Amino acid sequence: MTDMWHTDLVRYDDSRPRIARIVLNRPDARNAQNTDLLYALNAAFDRAAHDDDIHVIVLAAEGPHFSSGHDLREVDWRENVAKRTPVGTWAGYRSPGAEGLMGREEEIYVGFCERWRNLPKPTIAEVQGKVIAGGLMLVWPCDLIVASEDAEFVDNAVAMGANAVEFFNHPWEFGIRKAKELLFTAGTLTAADAKRIGMVNRVVPRAELTERTMELAETIAAMPLFALKLAKLSVNSAQDAQGRMVVQNTAFGLHHLSHSHNVQVHGEIVDPDFVARLTRRA
Repeated sequence: MTDMWHTDLVRYDDSRPRIARIVLNRPDARNAQNTDLLYALNAAFDRAAHDDDIHVIVLAAEGPHFSSGHDLREVDWRENVAKRTPVGTWAGYRSPGAEGLMGREEEIYVGFCERWRNLPKPTIAEVQGKVIAGGLMLVWPCDLIVASEDAEFVDNAVAMGANAVEFFNHPWEFGIRKAKELLFTAGTLTAADAKRIGMVNRVVPRAELTERTMELAETIAAMPLFALKLAKLSVNSAQDAQGRMVVQNTAFGLHHLSHSHNVQVHGEIVDPDFVARLTRRA
């Protein structure tokens, strides 16, 4: 295996023993997630998962911010999914109306997030700057989160006219009361507060973020791989036994009800006032 593998959108580095480091590489777009980036990221995760020499996977990002969320400027989003070999079993990506939209989001949002959550190896998100909406769907599937002191987390989906982002892990990440507050207000959670409520494992100075994350990865990578797999499966099973997938499926259905409502009322899948404000700030 070569030491370095990369695309324009995602870099892959396995030069350190037992560790794969995957880096989002759209810094000019604040690592906004278009279809190409998500498929490249999924391919990188697959590569690390299938490499028996890799024990730990680190997900990081170039630039000042980890991710600004879904790329709302992507134009041919139906076609961009339909032309690819599906990862999941959903279909009808080119279909009009709710069918095509739901199929796309089942494939590249919920489908990818579930695959990444259930990778049979520990994963660590290395997070700096803003983590907005869809950005949460990159860090939450990871097992551990190391954040810089300046990291901020927000799901502003309600401001867009939706209930929440597609991967609905909010009650487990925030707790019930805080989940409601943050969703209702589109509020921001600081790194310190995220650590206090248990969403983030460690908060470190920005200048030390990569070093401290890799130190944690090296500690974990020294453990027996099969034992790591079993420990991860055990903890994930506890969350699943609490009804996680029932909640996920309900919230995803409500998310698509909001899309349909917005199309009927506004002619767009999200509230156009939100998009207009976003465009003015760009």
